[in-house]
Amino acid sequence: MFLFFLLASVYNMRYTSGMSSEIISQLLAQRKKLLEELSSLTHLLHGSWVERYSVCSRTSCSCHTGERHGPRYYVVINEESRQRQKYIPQSQVSAAQQGIAEYQRAQEIIAEITRINLELIKERAYAGS
Repeated sequence: MFLFFLLASVYNMRYTSGMSSEIISQLLAQRKKLLEELSSLTHLLHGSWVERYSVCSRTSCSCHTGERHGPRYYVVINEESRQRQKYIPQSQVSAAQQGIAEYQRAQEIIAEITRINLELIKERAYAGS
């Protein structure tokens, strides 16, 4: 049992404290750059993009023979644990799509920052960073 603890402590000294301060500095710089990019994502929308086509109530309308009205654009969001569709006017379609893309990028950035922070924790360089 003592031998196990001795080997484990030797492993920790050799492999967990082996990261150079240069690599730690690079990780911190990378994290700072990602945080700056995250702060620039000011129009993000957390939702899903939906295009809907509809059929009207006029029986003589061509929408009843396959040529439906639309598309109409919506962002589906969760409000109070319920899905809600929010109508997006034609003039705001590109801005809303950009907002959804910004949200997806924010998720990527957060995943990368998490990876960096876990690496810093592993190297015992997280607390003071």
